[in-house]
Parts: sequence; C-alpha cells; structure tokens
Amino acid sequence: MIRCAGWLGGVAEVVTKGTGKVERTADRAEVQVNFETSGATRTEAVDLLTRRVASVEPLLARPGVEVRSRRLNVHDNWDGKRRSGTRAAQSYALRVDDLDQLDDLLGALAAAEPAWLNGPSWQLAADAEAVREAQKEAVLDARRRAEGYAEALGARLGTLLRLADGDSEAYAMEGIQAAYGGAPGTPLRMDQLNLEAQQITVTVRCTATWSLLD
Repeated sequence: MIRCAGWLGGVAEVVTKGTGKVERTADRAEVQVNFETSGATRTEAVDLLTRRVASVEPLLARPGVEVRSRRLNVHDNWDGKRRSGTRAAQSYALRVDDLDQLDDLLGALAAAEPAWLNGPSWQLAADAEAVREAQKEAVLDARRRAEGYAEALGARLGTLLRLADGDSEAYAMEGIQAAYGGAPGTPLRMDQLNLEAQQITVTVRCTATWSLLD
C-alpha cells in the first residue's frame, strides 16, 4: 500500500507496508486446572482441598512440567444473609515443555476430577529464528509492492531510505482443546481427542520508504 509519494530534497519517495508470515510447529503447551472443595467451616474446606491436591502435586513434579503459578482461594458461601459453608479452591497454571508428557499429564489431571481443566494452549519455546525469517519476508513484500508502484509510474526503484518496525504477533491456529468439567465417573480419553501440537503463525509487519528514480 502506498501511503505517500512526493518530493523531499529533489528525490521522489514511495512508502509501502510489508507483511511476513511463517509457520512453526508448537513445541510448548500451557494448561490450567482448578480443584475445589466445600466444607462447613474454612478449616474443613481447606483440609479437604489439601487432601485432594496431595495426589496432584506429584504429577506436577514430572520432568518437562513447570508450575507457573499456584493460587489458593477460600471464601464463604451465603444463602441470603445466612452463611452456608465455605468453598476452597486451588488453581494451577502449568507449562509443558516435553510434549511427550502431555497426554499422560492431562489424563492424570482429569482422573483427579478437577472442577475444570483447560488446555492446551500452544506456544513456541523460542521464536527468534521464526521472527527473523518473517522479517525477511516482510521486507521482501514491501519491496515487491514498491517495485510495482515504481513500474506503474514508469520509474525505477531506488535505495531504501527508512524502515520502521510494525506490529508482530504469534498465534496458534484454532484447534481442539480439552475442556473438562470434572463430572465424577466420566473418564476422559485423551487418545480420542487427538491433541496434536498445532501450527504457530509468526507475523511481522514493517513500513519501508524507498527513493524513486527517473
């Protein structure tokens, strides 16, 4: 897209925008899981929760699994103006760098009957190489556009005068995620969900200013 064309110091300019996109297979996943218990008192609710997550903690110590956060929430339940017990909840945000562990981990977490389990959200552990390739594609795209405008004007494309970095992003294509509500007695078959690593699209945008020659 040409944004402006004019004369500056006797040199005509053309400004174009370029976009570069590359895809890489995700090599990391994030999972969120929450466990909840209820009790007549805060102490009872927390004790029940402690026993519930005691079987979960060893799962999180596996190689390639990192606990990014643990959050505990304890609050009273109310029936109108009357207190009607207490609910305790502990949520985990997990990062899985060894994707060979993912299916077993999700299956074990689901078997522990969480209140909810969401994931995986797919990521790239390192995106520097993909960003560099997308940058090259963005500059080439901007140059192709500039060459097209130069040809349309009957001119020749000169040197690059300025280059500005635009927005960049990395996102996963929409795909299957496990969403488990913790229904007792309903085992979740991870092998049936086909939770394969998705493609991550890395996008880079740039704005380039070129000189135009007669």
